[in-house]
Amino acid sequence: MAESSKKITLYSYFRSSTSWRVRIALNLKKIDYNIIPINLLKSEQTSEEYTKINPNQGVPALKYGDEVIIESSAILEFLEEVFPEHPLLPQDAVKRAQIRGFCQVINTAIHPLQNLRVLNKIEKEYSQDKIQWLKFWVTKGLTAIEELLKNSHGKYCFGDEITLADLFLVPQVQGVVDRFQFDLTPFPNIAEVLKNLKEIPEFVAASPSKQADNPDNQKI
Repeated sequence: MAESSKKITLYSYFRSSTSWRVRIALNLKKIDYNIIPINLLKSEQTSEEYTKINPNQGVPALKYGDEVIIESSAILEFLEEVFPEHPLLPQDAVKRAQIRGFCQVINTAIHPLQNLRVLNKIEKEYSQDKIQWLKFWVTKGLTAIEELLKNSHGKYCFGDEITLADLFLVPQVQGVVDRFQFDLTPFPNIAEVLKNLKEIPEFVAASPSKQADNPDNQKI
């Protein structure tokens, strides 16, 4: 395990894809950390205590000693800078930018539109079918990802080395497959990369089924 002079605590929800990303990074970098579960379905993220930690009332949040870092992208960049062992970004500046761009397709064009807060708003206040809404935007985003992978993928998203792109891909795609039976048949490159990544122990250990706050300790 990579040791830090400061205690590291991750505020996480077992099936949150953004928490999942960070758990993978912590595992790959072999960083010792503790998890404090925040149950989104019970609205624990809106409690007064947690709002002091993250005023945006979301997960994940990372406590590093007495300092708090919010938002998964910022947390992942922080871990890459402070714990450079087992790097998740290459040295080449162009490749780093391409990987960050890939991540942002997931982070901006897919994830926010299937966020729990958004889905609940769509269903309750606009009387829309939230599953159809989700599948429309996921399909649109994954179509772009599939096209990007045509030119970049090897065993993983960018060649044969694990990068940040893989940490964004797995939770996003596996999450919609498990929860909403999303069909990956039109996305063979995504399906191939996902299959390879799911065999890696650090990815397995970070999955929702392995988290202590998963109430059924089963895949969802």
